[in-house]
Amino acid sequence: MKHLITALSLMIGGGLFSQQTPADTQQNSLLIVGATAHIGDGTLLENSAIGFENGKITLVTTQDQVNRSFDKTINAQGKHLYPGFIATNATLGMVEIDAVRATKDLEDIGEMIPHIRSLIAYNAESKVVESVRPNGVLMAQIAPRGGTLSGQSSVMQLDAWNWEDAAYKIDEGIHLNWPNPYSRGRWWRGEDPTLKMNKKYPGKIKEIETFFAEAKTYLADPTPKHLPFHAMDGVWEGKKTIYLHANNEKQIIDGVTSLKKLNVSRIVLVGGNDAHLITKFLKTNNIPVIVSRPHRLPQEEDEDIKLPFRMAKSLMDAGILVSIDVSGRMERMNTRNLPFYAGSFAAYGLEKEKAVQLITGNAAKILNIDTMVGTLSVGKDATLFISKGDALDMRTNILSHAFIQGREISLETHQTKLWKRYSKKFAKE
Repeated sequence: MKHLITALSLMIGGGLFSQQTPADTQQNSLLIVGATAHIGDGTLLENSAIGFENGKITLVTTQDQVNRSFDKTINAQGKHLYPGFIATNATLGMVEIDAVRATKDLEDIGEMIPHIRSLIAYNAESKVVESVRPNGVLMAQIAPRGGTLSGQSSVMQLDAWNWEDAAYKIDEGIHLNWPNPYSRGRWWRGEDPTLKMNKKYPGKIKEIETFFAEAKTYLADPTPKHLPFHAMDGVWEGKKTIYLHANNEKQIIDGVTSLKKLNVSRIVLVGGNDAHLITKFLKTNNIPVIVSRPHRLPQEEDEDIKLPFRMAKSLMDAGILVSIDVSGRMERMNTRNLPFYAGSFAAYGLEKEKAVQLITGNAAKILNIDTMVGTLSVGKDATLFISKGDALDMRTNILSHAFIQGREISLETHQTKLWKRYSKKFAKE
C-alpha cells in the first residue's frame, strides 16, 4: 500500500509539471507588424511586416508595403522579431538528471563508433528541453560525447511528441575528438605533473587515419555490412560533416591537415580555444568554427582573462564563419543562456547584428540547413519569436510569442509555473 501511494504521488506530481503538449499545425495565415526585425544575416528591418502561412514565411517587407491580407495580425510595435536561435553541439534531451545514471544517454562504449546515433536517444519530453524555449532557443544540434569517433549528431526542432517528430536533419555529421599531443603526469600517483609530449599521440593519429581509409575502401563495396564503416557513408561526398573537436594549436592543425589528406569534404572545428592564433590557416582551409562559450576561463595560465569574450570577433574579423558551442559545465541547463553568450561576445567588440548571426544564420550554414531556416527570408520555415526587448540581454529577453514551423508554441514550463506560484506567495507578505 505504501508503494502504491508513493507511485500515485509521483504520477500526480509529474502531471502537474509535465512537458507542454506540442502545438498544432498552423491553420491560419499570420502577419507580424511593427517589430524591429533582426533578419539573421547581419541586417535589420525597422517597422517590419513578416507574414507566414502553412509553416513557411511568405512575406518580408515593411509595414507600409503590405499589399495582401492575412487571417490574423499581431501588433509588435516597439518589440523585436528574431529567427529562432539554434544551439550547436548541444546535448539537450540526452540527460535528464545528472545524478541518475538511468537518465543518461550521452555516450556509448567504444572508441570508433560513428554508427551511434544521438537521434534515437533524444528525449522530446525532457523538461530541460522545455526550459530553453522561453529564451528563444527553438532548434538544436544534438551531439554525442565520448570516444574518438563519438557518433552522429542530428538537428532537432524543440516542440515535438517524440524524436521522430523532432528530427529536422537526420545524421548530419560525425563527431571526432582529436587526441591531445600533450600530457601531464598524475601527481597523485607520484608522476611528473609538468606538460610534455604525449608518446601515444602519433599512434592515435595513425588509428584515426587507418579507420577513415578502411571505411572508404569498404564503401566502394559495402559487403558484408559493417556498421561503423557504413556510418561513414556521405563523408567524402560532403553529405556529412566531420566535427573536429580540438582546442590547442597543434591539435587543430594536425586534425585539419589529416582530414584534408583523407579528402574529407566538410570539416567544422568545435572548441578551437587557440583558433585566434591560426586564423590564416583556418581561412585558407575554409574551416568554420563553433567557438567555446565565453563564460569560461582561458585555456592557458598566461592568456588574457578576457580572451574567451573576444574570440568570436577575432575570428569573424578574419572572415571565418563562426557559431557558439554550448558544451561545458551544466551544459544542458545552460543551453538556455545561448543568447546571452552571443550578447557577451557583443559586449566585447562584436557588432550586435553579427552576434545575432552567430546563433541564427551562421549556425544554420554550419549545420547545412540554411536553405530552410536561420534567417527571416521568404520560403524558409517560420521558426521565429517576438521579444519585448533585446533578446541578447537577459534583462530584456522576454518572449511574448514563439513559433516553430508556423506553430505557435507554449512558453510555459515547470519553471515559469513555479515562478508564478511563489510570486503570489511573496506578494502577500
